[in-house]
Amino acid sequence: MAIVYFENRFVSEENAKVSIKTNSFHYGTAVFEGIRAYYNREDDTMYGLFFKEHYQRLFQNMRILNMEIEENIDQLVEITAELVKRNNHKEDVYIRPIVYFSDLAIGPKLIGYTAKIAIYTLPLGDYIDTNKGIKAKVSSWTRLSDNMIPPRLKVTGAYVNSAMAKTEALLNGADEAIVLNQHGYVAEGSAENIFIVRNGKLTTPPVNDDILEGITRSAIMQIAKDNSIPVVERSISRTELYVADEVFFCGTGAQISPVIEIDNKKIGNGDVGPITSKIKDIYFDAVRGKVKRYRDWVISIK
Repeated sequence: MAIVYFENRFVSEENAKVSIKTNSFHYGTAVFEGIRAYYNREDDTMYGLFFKEHYQRLFQNMRILNMEIEENIDQLVEITAELVKRNNHKEDVYIRPIVYFSDLAIGPKLIGYTAKIAIYTLPLGDYIDTNKGIKAKVSSWTRLSDNMIPPRLKVTGAYVNSAMAKTEALLNGADEAIVLNQHGYVAEGSAENIFIVRNGKLTTPPVNDDILEGITRSAIMQIAKDNSIPVVERSISRTELYVADEVFFCGTGAQISPVIEIDNKKIGNGDVGPITSKIKDIYFDAVRGKVKRYRDWVISIK
């Protein structure tokens, strides 16, 4: 039986239950993170990726929702490593911490309630195909704006917007959606940041274009900088996607996922491009502790 961390203690998964009256269940006011740990068979070690950075972002999101929990960031890093260890994973895993108002109370507000955290792990390989490339469609659904439900905030209620876009894409024969913001510029995928390559230059939307401030996004920009690949943060128009040499999504779940077709238009020559491939190869070595330059991205768990 899997072990989870639930409301201040380690328990078996079957004993981690919330009531149907739980406040955040009704109002979508839980905040969460997606974290990964990678198994390196060569040294029989799990490597936790960006644990501290994810909890720092979680605490930023909690601040926006007026949430406070008993645990601090350093404690949660240790708790998460211990959770991976207790479950004795020997494969890549996904880790989901979620903070929610545990009160059995009706009423959509962000004050006067008690916040609790739960964390669980599950084996997870590729959330999106990271090898052969995927097809995407620009969604008819507009990305939420900062003055509505901030996209930088990983709050459960906001992901209805993502689910609408992703479902529309799937029903139209694509693998993933690309959403535009209220000004018509490219924001991101349904749950991933996006990069395009034109003339050897990497371009990605800025944080004020209603995107998640992605941790993997920052890592990709660092890899590019370290390999003399120019990086620009600026607004991207829809039709720029069609004339890009390469396009790829990135995120904790998506990892590095090349896009080879958008709106039935081939991107570049229709294959995974050289810059995407180079960044992807470096990233997948780094997350398993194989790149000395990026060893501070990971913590070893034995």
